[in-house]
Amino acid sequence: MEFSSKLLQSAVDEVAQLPGIGRRTALRLVLHLMRQPESQTLHLTEALQKMRQNINFCKNCHNISDSDLCEICSNSNRNQDVICVVEDIADQWSIENSNIYKGYFHILGGTISSAGQRKEDLLINSLVERVSRENIEEVILATSATVEGQTTAYYIEDSLKKTSTKVTKLAQGLPVGGEIESLDDGTLYSAFKNRTGIKTNSD
Repeated sequence: MEFSSKLLQSAVDEVAQLPGIGRRTALRLVLHLMRQPESQTLHLTEALQKMRQNINFCKNCHNISDSDLCEICSNSNRNQDVICVVEDIADQWSIENSNIYKGYFHILGGTISSAGQRKEDLLINSLVERVSRENIEEVILATSATVEGQTTAYYIEDSLKKTSTKVTKLAQGLPVGGEIESLDDGTLYSAFKNRTGIKTNSD
């Protein structure tokens, strides 16, 4: 796809790097921005720049936050005995927006995969430290029902064997191969309500 303007082509190239955005969609978005008042485009670029420069990650659960602790971790009214472990921020938001779960979260930052993501790259060690430090009673493994998600869940389960924490996983309602962020509220509710304990070698 050739453009008459190198400036336009540069903008399209950058937008097309976003996930799920092809070059045709990128072109439509860029042309839309060109038709809007200049102030709107400036507000967008300013918001993105401020986000990139100033955004933080919660030191507790690793959620995106404007401060050291996110709103969830700083909310003392939540169930402080339970941590729900998810793969990424999109999964956490999906569960939170469903209003099904009222405990705390821990975001791993991915899964153990054949694509190069190693267990050392994930935030599993900080989860184990947090469970011991906060005397957590239950850890809910809400990883996706994919091979990578289940492999990650098994590794976390093994890492928590030396603690006295009960480890459960989402069960009925979570389809094989399903990803958390794509599930509807009803499916999530069923998965949480019917979560099952995980038997360990020490049982």
